Amino acid sequence: MEYFNILSKDAKMKLLIEKIPQVNIQKINQQAPLREHLIGSIVSQQLSIKVAPIIFNRFKSIYNGKFPSNKKIIETDIEVLRSCGLSYQKSNYIKNIALFFEEKKLKNTQFESMTDDEITQLLTEIKGVGKWTVEMTLMFCLGREDVFSVADYGIQTAMKEVYSIKKEKKELEKKMLSIAAQWKPYRTIACLYLWAYKDQKIKL
Repeated sequence: MEYFNILSKDAKMKLLIEKIPQVNIQKINQQAPLREHLIGSIVSQQLSIKVAPIIFNRFKSIYNGKFPSNKKIIETDIEVLRSCGLSYQKSNYIKNIALFFEEKKLKNTQFESMTDDEITQLLTEIKGVGKWTVEMTLMFCLGREDVFSVADYGIQTAMKEVYSIKKEKKELEKKMLSIAAQWKPYRTIACLYLWAYKDQKIKL
C-alpha cells in the first residue's frame, strides 16, 4: 500500500488503517461516466442508502431501464421526472446537468487532463451542483486520490471523535484542514478510512 507510509506518519490515521480491513474500504475509482455519476449524486442527495437506488432505478425506468441521453432528459416533462419520486428542485438540477453537458459537448476523456480545481470550477457552474457534489465525483468517479471534503458531515463527525476536536463551524474546518495537510497526496484515502470508522463504529 503506497499510501501507508504517508498516512501512518499521523498516529491516529495509522491506528485507523490498522484497525479497518482493506475490504471494508469503499472503492475510489468506479470509472462511471461522469455525467451519470453527477445525476446519480443529485438523485441520492438527502436520501438513505436504501431509498436512493430505488429512486434512481425509477428514473431509469422512464427510459426503459437505460441511462438517457442529454437530449432525452432535456425533452422529458418535469412532471414525468417528478413521477419517479424526484422533487421539482432535483428534477430541475438534473435537467441543468443534461443541458450543460449537451451545450458544452463534454465527454469523460476531457476530464482526465484537467486538475481537480479546474473540474470544480467548471462543474459548479451548473445550478444545483455544489462543491461537495464535485468532491464526491472527483473521488468516486474519477478516482482522484488527493481530495479532502472538509464540509462533509461524516468526515467532520469522524474527525471530531478521532482527533478530539471541540471546535465548530469555521474553526472546525480550519483545524480539519490543518490535520489533513499531512495526508497529502492521499487525502481521499484518509477520507475513506474516516467514513469507514464512522459507519462501522470502530473503537480506537
